[in-house]
Amino acid sequence: MSFPLLTATAALPAIGAVATAAVPAARRTTAKWLALLFSLATLVLAGIALARFEPGGARYQLTESHAWIKDFGVRYELGVDGIGVALMALTALLIPFVILAGWHDADPLETKSSRWRPTQGFFALILMVEAMVILSFEATDVFLFYILFEAMLIPMYFLIGGFGDRAHTGSDENAAAQRSYAAVKFLLYNLVGGLIMLAAVIGLYVVAGTFSLSEIAEARANGSLSMATSTERWLFLGFFFAFAVKAPLWPLHTWLPNAMGEATSPVAVLITAVVDKVGTFAMLRFCLQLFPEASKWATPVIIVLALISIVYGALLAVGQRDIKRLIAYASISHFGFIILGIFAMTSQGQSGATLYMVNHGISTAALMLVAGFLITRRGSRLIADYGGVQKVAPILAGTFLIGGLATLSLPGLAPFVSEFLVLVGTFSAYPAAGIVATTGIVLAALYVLVLYQRTMTGPVKAEVQGMADLKVRELVVVLPLIALLLFLGVYPKPLTEIVNPAVQHTMSDVQKKDPQPEVEAAK
Repeated sequence: MSFPLLTATAALPAIGAVATAAVPAARRTTAKWLALLFSLATLVLAGIALARFEPGGARYQLTESHAWIKDFGVRYELGVDGIGVALMALTALLIPFVILAGWHDADPLETKSSRWRPTQGFFALILMVEAMVILSFEATDVFLFYILFEAMLIPMYFLIGGFGDRAHTGSDENAAAQRSYAAVKFLLYNLVGGLIMLAAVIGLYVVAGTFSLSEIAEARANGSLSMATSTERWLFLGFFFAFAVKAPLWPLHTWLPNAMGEATSPVAVLITAVVDKVGTFAMLRFCLQLFPEASKWATPVIIVLALISIVYGALLAVGQRDIKRLIAYASISHFGFIILGIFAMTSQGQSGATLYMVNHGISTAALMLVAGFLITRRGSRLIADYGGVQKVAPILAGTFLIGGLATLSLPGLAPFVSEFLVLVGTFSAYPAAGIVATTGIVLAALYVLVLYQRTMTGPVKAEVQGMADLKVRELVVVLPLIALLLFLGVYPKPLTEIVNPAVQHTMSDVQKKDPQPEVEAAK
C-alpha cells in the first residue's frame, strides 16, 4: 500500500492539536512552539502533495478509499483535483502565519487557576480547524464531507466566543456579550444551513444509492442514474443553501461582520481566508458536479445574488468606522466575485474564481494581520482613533498599503489576475452582469484608499505618537505573504496550470462551452 499522503496531511494537525492541548498549563511557550512545528510539518506534507499532483493526469489523484459505515454505504474516500490541492496548500500555508500572528493573543491578562489553559486551547483549536478544513478539501464521499463541514463549526465557535479581540471600546462585560453574540450567530446560521444540507444528503443517497462522487459520476456516465428535474433542483437548493451561508452570499452574510469584528485578527483570517473557502469550493465540487442541470437552472438568480453581494458589501465597507468590519464587508464583496465567476459557467470565470479563492486568502491574510498589529498597538478598532501612523511606523504603514492595494486588485498583485478573469468570463456570457460587477472595483478603490488616508496620513495623533514599528516576528508573518502577492501577480502560471484542467472537468460536468466571439464578416 502506498503512503496515505492525504490522510497524513490532515491527521498531522489533528495530532498536533491533541499534543498542544496536553502541554502543562505553565508551559505556554512550549505549546506555542509545538503548534507552530506541527503546522510547518503539515505545510511540508501539503507541499509534497502539491509536487506529486500531475495537472494533466486523472481528475482525482492521491486517492484513498476504505470502508467506513458499510450498512449505509459510507466510505472514507479521499482525492484531490487541481482546485482541492490548491486550496489544501493555501490552508497549510496560512496556518503557520496565523499561529505566529496570534503568538500573544491568548496569553492570560492575569494569574488564573492552573486548570485554565487558554493558550494551549487557543492553538489546539486552530490546528483542529486546519485538520478539518484540509480533510474537507480532500473528501470525495459526500457524507464524509458533510461530517467535516459541520464539525469545523465547534472549534470555530470557541475561537470566536472564547478568545475575542481585546481592543474593545466598551466594558469587559459588554465585550464578553458581543463575543458571545457573534459566536452564537455564527454557529446558528451555519447549523441551519448544515441541517438543510443533511436533508439533501439523505435525499441524494435515496436517489443514487451511494455517497461516493466517483460512483455517482460513473452511474451518470453509463445512464444507470437519472434524477427527476424537480428532485435534482430540490437537492441542489439544499446543498447550495448551506454553501451560500458558509461562503457567505447575500442575504445570508450577516454573521460574518460580527464574527470577524469580535474575533482576534488571526482568527478573523481563519474565518474568511480558510473556513469560508469550503463553501465556494463545495459549489464547484458538489453543486455543479452532482446537479448540473439544476445548477444551470439556478444560475440567473445566483448571479443576481452575487452582484448584490459585490455592490452591497463594497458600499457598506465604504461607510464603516471599524477597521475589522470594513475588511469583513470587503470580503463579502469579494466572495460575490468568486460566486459570480463560478456560475458564469465559462472557463475564464471558473479559473478566475478558483484563483480568487487562493489570492483572496493571501491578500486578506496580509491586510487583516497587519491591521491586527496596528490595533494591538493602539488598543482600538475605530478608524477615527488613528492618523499619521506612516510617520512613526513606516514599515507597518507600507505593508498595510500593499495589503490594501491587493484587496482593491491593483495590477501587478495577485488578486488582479483573478478579478480580471472573473470579469472576462462574466462579460462573455452575461455582459450586463459584467458591467454591474465592475462597480465593485471602483468602490474597492474608494474604501481602501480612504481607510489608508484616515489611518496612516495626516497629522500624527497623540495616541499614536510612540507607536512601535513592526518587529521581527511580525515581519516574518507579513513579508512572505507580500512576496507571494507580488510573485503570483506577475507570474500566475504555476497556479493556473494546476487549476485549469479541473475547471475543464467541471465545465464538462455541466455540459457548457465558452461563448464564441461574434466576428462580422469583412465587407
